[in-house]
Amino acid sequence: MTDQAEPNQTAPDAARFVVDHEVSASPSQVFALLADPARHHETEPGDWVREAIDPAPITEVGQVFGMNMGFPQDGTPYTMHNRVIAFEQDRTLAWEPGQYDQNGELGTGGWTWRYDLEPTATGTRVRLTYDWSAVPDVLREQFSLPPFQPSFLEKSLQHLEAALAR
Repeated sequence: MTDQAEPNQTAPDAARFVVDHEVSASPSQVFALLADPARHHETEPGDWVREAIDPAPITEVGQVFGMNMGFPQDGTPYTMHNRVIAFEQDRTLAWEPGQYDQNGELGTGGWTWRYDLEPTATGTRVRLTYDWSAVPDVLREQFSLPPFQPSFLEKSLQHLEAALAR
């Protein structure tokens, strides 16, 4: 068995969720929303993502953008800083969340978020991948990874579609 999942499916032993959704917007419109941290809360079906710390657009690999977050269990606020690991205009955007330590070094836990966009006859096929395959076992247990089911990602893409319609 490979670790590559088919669209809208994830192998039970895979350390990633992959979901697809087609939206009736161009890849450039979808990418513009995803590259705008100030709008990320619009793509999240819960209340985890609150607001961008620095709303500057995402423009390149290596860029770090900060987000104010809240634990879904009780709303306790925390901050994540996300390092961009893939950037291809109107095609791919991915980042690895992390936090700065006392020395100002960004440490990441090994999980990633990735959006791949493919033009279709009626809009854009958006593939969202949440991958925790590089997370050490001790952190997987500490953070109870994955913290949600694939349906969370499906709802996220539905929220993305609604945000694009606004």
